[in-house]
Amino acid sequence: MALQIFNTLTGVVEPFETLEPERVKMYVCGPTVYNTAHIGHAMSALVFDIIRRYLEYRGYSVQHVQNFTDVDDKIIQRANEEGRDPLALAEGYIAEWHRHVQDLNLLPATAYPRATTTMNEIIALIGTLIERGHAYAADGDVYFRVRTDADYGKLSHRSVDSMRSGARIAPDERKEDPLDFALWKGAKPDEPAWESPWGGGRPGWHIECSAMIFKELGQRIDIHGGGNDLIFPHHENEIAQSESATEQSFARYWVHNGMLQMRSSAGVIEKMSKSLGNFVTIDDFLAEHPADVLRLMVLGSPYRAPLVYDAGTLAENERKLERLMSALRPAAGTTASGPAVEGLEAALRQARDSFETAMDNDFNGPGATAALFEMVRAINTARDAGVGGPPFDAVQATFRNITGVLGLQLEAQAAGAEEVGPFIELLIKTRADLRKAKQFALADQVRNELAALGVILEDSPQGTTWRWK
Repeated sequence: MALQIFNTLTGVVEPFETLEPERVKMYVCGPTVYNTAHIGHAMSALVFDIIRRYLEYRGYSVQHVQNFTDVDDKIIQRANEEGRDPLALAEGYIAEWHRHVQDLNLLPATAYPRATTTMNEIIALIGTLIERGHAYAADGDVYFRVRTDADYGKLSHRSVDSMRSGARIAPDERKEDPLDFALWKGAKPDEPAWESPWGGGRPGWHIECSAMIFKELGQRIDIHGGGNDLIFPHHENEIAQSESATEQSFARYWVHNGMLQMRSSAGVIEKMSKSLGNFVTIDDFLAEHPADVLRLMVLGSPYRAPLVYDAGTLAENERKLERLMSALRPAAGTTASGPAVEGLEAALRQARDSFETAMDNDFNGPGATAALFEMVRAINTARDAGVGGPPFDAVQATFRNITGVLGLQLEAQAAGAEEVGPFIELLIKTRADLRKAKQFALADQVRNELAALGVILEDSPQGTTWRWK
């Protein structure tokens, strides 16, 4: 099956065809760095990390660009509240985001452009739009003429007239049309400003992304991604200004993830956001849970659908991680040939095919993780049947490779095993000796004490193995 991808622009799942053979140009809208990032931001980053990893698994070279909006109304407001320089405030949160990239096992982007380092390109792009009649200056501001774009609204699938009739737009006599949007904002006292042909000021939000894309990836790209809350007006405006400036199509596929929602103690479900104050920071989450748990949460729901975060979802994905980890327990036997080995290898091939079929179908995370659990079942069944040696090691290595395609690490507990493993094996031997001596109460005490430390013993005809809880 060829890779299929849902395109917000067309509203249907389409075959994935790149502008250049085996190369993908992908731009994903990054955070506005005015506050600590929460797990809703992490969700979007994880979605596109998984997409990138799978594209690379399929043989594509991915040029992945993620921007930082480092000058913005929210940044300025927060800096003023704290009595800080806005650019310094943004710089601190950019550094924090790079730390989150490591903590969440995200592949670093190819480039991280910023609005403040793309100012020359932004000003040049605005100048092009003015020259072509798509924008106009007004008292130090510059606005885009929405009605000069004949297919404005094609991404959000709405007409200009319907937008105007239903819009709540503050009156602004400088605009020719209430729907026109700002490309350049004239300088205000005590705000960062850059010189331009229209006077000192700073860019509007939308123009920043178009200029950064042109600079880093060129005028046409394969994938433009972000949360579905950006479809209108941000991405709609990006299309309008980009295609009006270049007179050619902008992004081939528009890919949007659903929002992370929080279920309150009263059962109310709301979008997780800083403005509502109902968010969990990335640091707070990782202080209590492995990054793999959050990644499994994202994989457990279609990426375009909303994902509800609550105690039940968290506990379910902790169990999923424990189940995946069980496939990495060492072999208990030495059987290296025969029907059990052949059955294991056949089951693994079938599960890998199921994994690829699911991911080829618009990056179907639930289907892909179901295939992983097929692998887990096959590996654990083979272990119980006494399979071991090189065939068992090879199957576990394949399992690790496939989970790695999704960015799962499955390493935190295994790393601890390397350090404490010999001591646990010694206690297992001691327990076995106690059982032989019919000292069952003491043997049970060893098991219980280990369980209290998070170590589970599992007895089988081949002997006793252990795993982390």
